[in-house]
Amino acid sequence: MPVRNVSVAAHSSAGKTTLTEALLHVSGAVSRPGSVDDGTSVSDHTEAERARGFSIQSSVVQLRLGETVVNLLDTPGYADFVREIRGAIRAADSVLVLVSAVSGVEVGTERVWATADRFNMPRIVLMSKMDRERADFYAVLSDIRASLKGPCVAASLPIGQEAQFEGVVDLLTRRAIRDGQPDGPVPDDLTGLVETYRTQLIEAIVETDDALVERYLEGETLDDQELRAAYLRAVHAGLLYPVLPVSAVRQIGLAPLTTLMVDGLRSPEERGPLTGQDGQKREPTPDAPFSARVWRTSVDPYLGRVAYLRVWSGRLHAGDTLLNSTIRLEVRPAHLYTVNGKDLTEVSELSAGMLGAITRVEAHTGDTLCDPAAPIQYDPLILPDPVHTVALHPRTRQDEDRLSAAMQRLLEEDPTLRYDHDPDTGELTLSGMGDLHLDIAVQKLAALGVALDTSTPKIAYRETLRGTAQAQGKHKKQSGGHGQYGDCTVRLEPSAAYTFGSEVVGGAIPGKYLPAIEKGVQEAMRRGVLAGYPVQGVRVAVLTGSYHEVDSSEQAFRMAGALAFRAAAQQARPVLQEPVMTLRVRVPAQYTGDIISDLQTRRARVQGMEPEGTVIVISAAVPQAEVQAYSAALRSMTGDRGAYSLKFSGYQDVPQALAERIIAERQRELAQG
Repeated sequence: MPVRNVSVAAHSSAGKTTLTEALLHVSGAVSRPGSVDDGTSVSDHTEAERARGFSIQSSVVQLRLGETVVNLLDTPGYADFVREIRGAIRAADSVLVLVSAVSGVEVGTERVWATADRFNMPRIVLMSKMDRERADFYAVLSDIRASLKGPCVAASLPIGQEAQFEGVVDLLTRRAIRDGQPDGPVPDDLTGLVETYRTQLIEAIVETDDALVERYLEGETLDDQELRAAYLRAVHAGLLYPVLPVSAVRQIGLAPLTTLMVDGLRSPEERGPLTGQDGQKREPTPDAPFSARVWRTSVDPYLGRVAYLRVWSGRLHAGDTLLNSTIRLEVRPAHLYTVNGKDLTEVSELSAGMLGAITRVEAHTGDTLCDPAAPIQYDPLILPDPVHTVALHPRTRQDEDRLSAAMQRLLEEDPTLRYDHDPDTGELTLSGMGDLHLDIAVQKLAALGVALDTSTPKIAYRETLRGTAQAQGKHKKQSGGHGQYGDCTVRLEPSAAYTFGSEVVGGAIPGKYLPAIEKGVQEAMRRGVLAGYPVQGVRVAVLTGSYHEVDSSEQAFRMAGALAFRAAAQQARPVLQEPVMTLRVRVPAQYTGDIISDLQTRRARVQGMEPEGTVIVISAAVPQAEVQAYSAALRSMTGDRGAYSLKFSGYQDVPQALAERIIAERQRELAQG
C-alpha cells in the first residue's frame, strides 16, 4: 500500500493541529474534526496540551486518501520544543509548511524552513487562515518569495478573502473548486490574475526541466497533461514549492492539497539511498538490512520508555536482536507498535517506510538501531544549547530523595533539558529552551511525585584584582610540644589567567613548602575578599619568608599562604565581576527598535545587526543577570515572533553602584549562614 510520511510544521498558532484535524475529517478517519480549543483533537492528546491549548510534543496521525496511507507528523510551533520539531521533520519524507495569511512569514517559519533545507525535503506551502480578518494572499505570497529560500510559486488562487473566502482556482486546469468539487469556469473578476499567475507557475515548472525550457522558449505550446506531469516531478524532487491557499476551519482548499500529497510527494522508497556516517549506503527498501532512527522518546506510566522509530530499511520482527550503533549496545524489543495519535497498536512487523514504536529498550532520541550483521550509524540529531535556566527547590525531604530518579526519566525523554548542580552557588538547576519548556518539565516532575518550587538562579559572580600589591602572611602558634610556624610574603598582580611562581632566593623558604603555600593561596581565592566569590585572573609570586627547623610544616605554610593572599588582595583594588553572554536575537524587522531599546535597559552592548530576509539578527554582549527571564520578555515584545540564543563569553567588571549593592546583599547572606 502506498505510504506518505509528511511533517506539518510552522510558527506557533499558524493552524497545524487544526489542519491535521480537518484532513482527518475529509479523509473519513473521524466523523467530526476535533478542536484545539475544547481539547478534542486527535494529535494534542496530553493533559498539558489540552490545558494550554497548543502542541507540546509531535504526534503521528494516520489517514487514508484513496489507496494511499498518509502519516501526518503534527509538530509544535514554539521554539521551546525544538527537539520535537526537528525530530519529526527528519522522520518524514516531505513537509507541509504553514504560513498564516494574516501574520505572514515569522521566525518559526524560517526556522522550520531551514531544517527542511538541511534535510533536502520536498515542501508544500499552505497559506492558512484565509477566512480570517486581514487575510491577504497576495501580500503574504510576496513575503514568502522574499523570505524563504527556493522557488515558491502559487499553484492556486483564492476565490475571495477573509469572510468571503469560498474556494480556490487551480492554475494549471483553470478550474474553480468550491466545497471540494470542480465548479466550472474562473470567476470573471479573477480572469486576469489567473492568467498572470498561471504564466508564473508555468515558467517555474519548465525551469525544472531542460527539455521543456527549450521547447517553451521556442514558443511551443505545452499541453495540460505534460505540464501537470512536469509539475508533479518538480514538487516530488523538491525543485518547486507550490503555495496553496486554505481554510482548515471551513475546509476550503483541501481537495487540491490532498491530491497533491498523493500524486506529488515522494514515497519512502523514492527518497533514495541513505548514507551512514562512514559513507556506506543503505537502500530504503524492505529487502535491505534493517536500520531505523529514534526520532523521539517518551516515558509512559505503563509501558515505560517508548522509542518512536522511523524505519529506513529492512524489516523488524518482535524479538529480533538489534544493535544500537550509537551507544554500541544490543537490544531486543519484545513488542512492536504502530502509532496513531495517543494509540499504540501492536503489530508483528515494522518495515521500511513505517513509523512505529518499541518499548523498554535502551534507545534515545537520535540513536540508530540496525541489524548487528550489517551495522550502520546515521548522523545524530543536532539540537541547540539551552537558553533558559531555573533553580529547583524540593519542597520536602521526600521530594529531594525522589528528584534524582524522576529527573533521570525526564532527561531520557528530552535531551534538550540539562540538569546540573552549580558548584559556585550550590543550587540545583534545570536548563531548557525557554520558560514554557521548563514550566512543562516541572509539571512532569510533579506528575512523577516530585513537588518543586523554582526561582531565578543565583549569579556566579567572580572577583579579580586591578592593582599590584604584596603582603606578608605569618602563621605562628605555640601550644606545648611542637608549635606551628610558617611565614611568606607574596606579590599579586592582574593576569589573563591564574599563575603561581616562586622568586625565593637563598633558601628563605624550603622548596618543599611551596606547594603548601599555593594550596593556601587557592583556598583563599575560592573564599574571595569582597563578597565571598572566587577570585580569578591573578599572578601570584612568593617573594620571601622564613621557617623553623622544628615547628614549620605544610599545614603552617598553607595557613601562611592564605593569610598573605588575603592581606595583599585587599590592597590590590579588588573588583566584582559578572558573567557576560553573547546574545543573538532573530526578530522581524519591525521589532528591531523595541529590541534595541530593551537591550539598552539591560546594560547590553549591541555589537551588530544583520538582515536575513525579513528578519534582523541582533548581536549583543549582555550581563547574564539581565537575561535570566529573557524568554518571556522576548515573547511579550514580539508576540512570539522572536527567537534567541545565548553563549557564555567571559566576565566583566560590575558597575560600582551595582557592585556595592550586590556585595552588601552577599555579606548579609553569608552572615545569616
